[in-house]
Amino acid sequence: MHSLPYWRLSGYYFFYFAFIGAFSPYFGLYLQSLSFSAWDIGLLMSQMQLMRLFGPNLWGWLADRFGRRLFIIRLAGVIGLAGFTAFFWLDRLPGMLLAMAVLAFFWSAALPLVETLTFDHLREERGSYSRIRLWGSVGFIVAVMATGALLDWTSAVSVLWVCWTILLGILGYALTLPESPPVIHARETQPIGDILRQPRVMALMAACFAMSAAHGAFYVFYSIHLDAHGYSKTEVGLLWSLGVLAEIVVFMFMARLSNRYSLRSILLACFAAAVLRFLMMGWGVESVSIMILVQLLHGLTFGAYHASAIAAVNQWFPGKVQGRGQALYSSLSFGAGGLLGALISGRTWDWLGSGWTFTLGALFALAGWFLIWGWVRDRPAALPSAREKSTHPVQ
Repeated sequence: MHSLPYWRLSGYYFFYFAFIGAFSPYFGLYLQSLSFSAWDIGLLMSQMQLMRLFGPNLWGWLADRFGRRLFIIRLAGVIGLAGFTAFFWLDRLPGMLLAMAVLAFFWSAALPLVETLTFDHLREERGSYSRIRLWGSVGFIVAVMATGALLDWTSAVSVLWVCWTILLGILGYALTLPESPPVIHARETQPIGDILRQPRVMALMAACFAMSAAHGAFYVFYSIHLDAHGYSKTEVGLLWSLGVLAEIVVFMFMARLSNRYSLRSILLACFAAAVLRFLMMGWGVESVSIMILVQLLHGLTFGAYHASAIAAVNQWFPGKVQGRGQALYSSLSFGAGGLLGALISGRTWDWLGSGWTFTLGALFALAGWFLIWGWVRDRPAALPSAREKSTHPVQ
């Protein structure tokens, strides 16, 4: 009987998303402490998205071609840690760009492969995915809260030590993960090109691109936005954690939602919520109540949206093309979309101001809404009850 390595998989997710919880909200503040401009900060942070353009596709292809996904996961842990270590000695833009690119290229390789490894271990009990993936959300909350509180008492350089320690934890768990034989699917031979030419697939991928572009300013500048308006680091951490808690609550009800509503209806609600969220984020920052509502909407704009999108990809890209389908989704959304959003926000932050920068994000979300409304009309057989999400973020 196949034994599920529950704690080893859960531990990996814990540390992987803990890194996001420490890095995404606070590394921009560290860069700001080094007197980098908004454009430089946007350029540096955008490397995480830039490498997702082609990194996951390359690693996914290599894993499918040579069957060495555990080797790639472990290699990603080693070189990702080495790339981040360079930040302790760097404070100039060219060197930091290179270090960030190395970190992002190898760090982006791991999660899509760990997702396929997890589903292969789960086999026919994919509903149990949520019990494993939940530890990723726990890791994010622990990291974002602890790092925010730490920064209220120490200097911004503490971010480096926190992130380095978490990356060491990722490597440690990567070394313990066991391989599992891939699960054979009925539609193993369907060409990926035939899948990509389906209108619903093209529309969903384009909409996911738009949603990630809408989140670009959020992931790069939200903490800076709050800090500039008098929020403490602890309050910043609380607001980030509130968003993840909202995400977890949505996950708990996702099975019921997917049984009651179509994929199209859920996605339309998520994109509409994103339009509202980014408008309030840009123009309502003075109000703590509005910022609380902004973060509660994260449950829809990331949680329900991402669970629905990854469930569709999981069904529309079967068998041997599943790894490439997940990689393509990651590359187009978190890669290309996130890159565009980060670069645009880096250019407009000082030029147009925070309000109009977040308004541009709302316009991206509106474009995604029209794509779903126009072309994603059918419903997959059943959305998994799992909190099936492959990355964050933020992302």
